[in-house]
Amino acid sequence: MAPPKATRQQGGAEASVQKPELRQPVFVKIGSLKPETSGHTVIVDVISSKTVVNRLPGVRYQSLKIAECLVGDETGTILFTARDNQVELMQPGNTVILRNAKIDMFKGSMRLAVDKWGLVEVTEPAKFVVKEDNNLSLVEYELVNAVEESGK
Repeated sequence: MAPPKATRQQGGAEASVQKPELRQPVFVKIGSLKPETSGHTVIVDVISSKTVVNRLPGVRYQSLKIAECLVGDETGTILFTARDNQVELMQPGNTVILRNAKIDMFKGSMRLAVDKWGLVEVTEPAKFVVKEDNNLSLVEYELVNAVEESGK
């Protein structure tokens, strides 16, 4: 069965536009994450959660809630930065699916985050044991600019 077609008016003529097919998610493991990458779908257990910013709405600013959560799977752990509504879902003991997650760099270390284009959803408890001795957020990275030598 073909996907439904949408029609759009263009200059008096009607043009048909097909909706793109949805792709199946490709799940990755924490141990395979690299700096400055995005589009990851991972299943993780929440190990701990600590609220670092809890600002109530005021006259000059909106409310803001940020928590740093240690999450992991059978290949390692990483810090996840949860914002606003995500904080409530990231409770220790929960298993969550992070869709369209990205790696942000903070003070030379990797942090996992899900922005407005992604999704955090609680799922059934995982059947894996978290490997807590491989914390990717403890690895420091340094940006090195490579200078290209001109040929003589």
